[in-house]
Amino acid sequence: MSFPVYPSGHSTVQFECVKETNLILIHSNKLNYTKLDEAHIVRLTASGGASAPIIKSTWLQPKTQYLVIELNGKLSQGQTYQLYAEFTGELADDLAGFYRSEYEEDGVRKIVATSQMHPTHARKTFPCFDEPAMKAVFHMTLIHPPGTVALSNGMETGQFPFIAVTQTKFEPSKKMSSYLLAIVVSDYTHLRAKQEDTLIRIWARRKAIEQGQGDYALNVTGPVLDFFQSYYNISYPLSKSDQIALPDFYFGAMENWGLVTYRETNLLYDPATSSNSNKETTATIIAHELAHMWFGNLVTLRWWNEVWLNEGFASYVAYLGADYAEPTWNVKDLIVLDDVHRVFAVDALTSSHPLTSKEDSIVLPEQITEQFDTISYSKGAAVLRMLSDFLSETIFVQGLSSYLNHFAYSNTVGNDLWQHLQMAVTDNDVLLPRPVQDIMNPWVLQMGFPVVTVDTASGKVSQQHFLLDPESNVTVDSPYKYEWPVPVRWMKAGEVQTDIWWLLEKEAVNPGMRSGASWVLANINVTGFYRVNYDLGNWERLFTQLSTDHQVIPVINRAQLVDDAFNLARAQLVSTTLALRTTSYLSLEMDFMPWQSALDNLNYYYLMLDRTEVYQPMQDYLKKQVTPLFMHFKNLTSDWTHVPEGHTDQYNQVNAVRTACRTGLTECQNLTSTWFRQWMENPQHNTIHPNLRSVVYCSAMAAGGEAEWEFGWIQFKEASLASEASKLMSALSCTSDTQLLQRYLSFTLNSTLIRKQDATSVITSVAANRAGQSLAWSFVRDRWEYMFTQYGVGSFSFASMITGVTARFSTSDELQQLEEFVEQNGAAGFGSASLAVDQALERTRANIKWLQQNQQEVLDWFSKNNANI
Repeated sequence: MSFPVYPSGHSTVQFECVKETNLILIHSNKLNYTKLDEAHIVRLTASGGASAPIIKSTWLQPKTQYLVIELNGKLSQGQTYQLYAEFTGELADDLAGFYRSEYEEDGVRKIVATSQMHPTHARKTFPCFDEPAMKAVFHMTLIHPPGTVALSNGMETGQFPFIAVTQTKFEPSKKMSSYLLAIVVSDYTHLRAKQEDTLIRIWARRKAIEQGQGDYALNVTGPVLDFFQSYYNISYPLSKSDQIALPDFYFGAMENWGLVTYRETNLLYDPATSSNSNKETTATIIAHELAHMWFGNLVTLRWWNEVWLNEGFASYVAYLGADYAEPTWNVKDLIVLDDVHRVFAVDALTSSHPLTSKEDSIVLPEQITEQFDTISYSKGAAVLRMLSDFLSETIFVQGLSSYLNHFAYSNTVGNDLWQHLQMAVTDNDVLLPRPVQDIMNPWVLQMGFPVVTVDTASGKVSQQHFLLDPESNVTVDSPYKYEWPVPVRWMKAGEVQTDIWWLLEKEAVNPGMRSGASWVLANINVTGFYRVNYDLGNWERLFTQLSTDHQVIPVINRAQLVDDAFNLARAQLVSTTLALRTTSYLSLEMDFMPWQSALDNLNYYYLMLDRTEVYQPMQDYLKKQVTPLFMHFKNLTSDWTHVPEGHTDQYNQVNAVRTACRTGLTECQNLTSTWFRQWMENPQHNTIHPNLRSVVYCSAMAAGGEAEWEFGWIQFKEASLASEASKLMSALSCTSDTQLLQRYLSFTLNSTLIRKQDATSVITSVAANRAGQSLAWSFVRDRWEYMFTQYGVGSFSFASMITGVTARFSTSDELQQLEEFVEQNGAAGFGSASLAVDQALERTRANIKWLQQNQQEVLDWFSKNNANI
């Protein structure tokens, strides 16, 4: 199966002139053109027998990626023209445009030619008007090696085998944006099913399909498509829904219309070796991508400055789609941990940015790529969830459906959605304190979010812009003065209040919140995008409730109390001692979300303190708190012989084992080492349950030496399932042996050992290891220029690498090293990692201050609370 290194193609773009001009600008990047008729690299003709102006000259504009065509005369208004070109591109392994992905099957190297057009790479495949608002119908024909299958957005309409090649024609696409195009040529096979009139196919490596790794995706796609058809009240617009798993892929997945591409780990699932977390990933990512088939593909935002609406929306409704497909999981609650809490951390920095940027500030391809960050996805999802909550889902869906019907096959701006939601509000006589647009603008057009403070002594409720570093200055002016219209759902002494109370000014009084001896709890189920603080009396009453009967407080709010308290302490709005006290009741807590919230927050304490004298007392305290949870799961699973039934109980079992082993509970360490040793003795037979593999592998590597590591490496190289490989890949960075960590880091610059797409996650996981932090930082510093300018271009996530290696930075020495690093590499710039570098500097300065202010208090608290162990 030989693929050309420089595939050739020809294209005709038909366009209508709306205003006379003698210049044509069409996107083109890294394409080599053939001279036509010994003259120019393109040919211009006019429809209906009219004549087209003669081409004067053509040139390429590399920075803006345009092919510029200057004409002798002008194009006539209203006339249709055709622009023809012949070109070659390179089928490189750069994960952009039309690219090459390689894998090995039964000892044979195989190639997949696949594509990633989003956001600006269609122009690297053929010359086109590569902007979301320039929608077109695409007529695609692919000529490919015999024995391979060609796929694109439309259904194949005919295959014509010639002697040396095969030609596949596809039905014309719907009118759509160029970034949604997809072409794949492979020797994959597929599974298929029909859902009413839609053909569903799952494509993957032959071996993966034979082993049943595509079955789960096939089973979940039908229900998810059904859910969205009824949610949007619009039938699925295409005749087929293909989903394909690729060995090399930059994003997690891409919503190409009719041919969705995925990283293998996200689409394939093997019940024998994949965990319930892998299964949840597959269900939610499929739901995220399929949500785009309507929102994003059928109706597309006009420009990338509002990408948050597209990605945030799909991230929010993915939970709804996955919940419909897997109703027993309660997956909808998890948005609070996975998106809301996660993005609070970023949006509380002064280097954050509003959801919507100014249109003219995003012009260059790298500025477009920078828009796809956690603010767009997670804050977008959180703010839309809040909107759906205060409108009610019925109204939200009614407005959404009218928006999608009205703008089908065209483009919009965010305000169009607010307008359609407003129409639904008016039609149903819903009472809102302000029009939808006026409520949403402060959440969308200014960065950050408020902390709402409730004083239960007086009933006074106030808001202020929440900043993690209280001394940082906000230099960006906001037309809304960093105030927000805040919908408050609340409860008093265990009773949920029926109506939402709106805080519309800086402060107001809610007489019902003067609570006397009862406690008040605000932001029920964290449907609002804000944190909450209370007077000390109310905190005390909440602590009493937690230690006497914690279940009176809803489980999401138990997680919220922990997360809010720790972050309020970071912002110096409450004491660090108060935050630590939210963990006192955890020895009674068996639910996943509060434990996860506590572990996420204590993780910061570990990053800051695991190289100081606080480390041991902290370990001892957490071991004391987690032991009842460990014993709970030991009993629940009849001494680890089966798996808990509940989806989140399965997650919390992993937390229990991981935390107990990490804090040095001997019973736990013996358990994991024994399981791993049994596998080493019988490599063909791995009896460790998939849910527990990540934690067992890591724990055994940390406790073991070179033998364990070498065994892990061999298993990683031989793993046939991507998610199993990924668990081993993380575990290899858990070893305490610095020479092994050093060797592992060096593997990241050899793509035969570690795939380019995985290099950054190996480097960051070594940095996450206490023993590997300084090694990873030195490695990145020494190799930065090579990685940034040559090796990693297009396939490295430089932003997450910078964030990962600097996460522990908390001394003036480390700050100096970081500043020197920035200075040394300033000339070459940091590209898509520029923001991450600024955030790393800001975070390091904040960490230094935090340590100076809190180290002693934290040491005293842990020592005092260990006194009775």
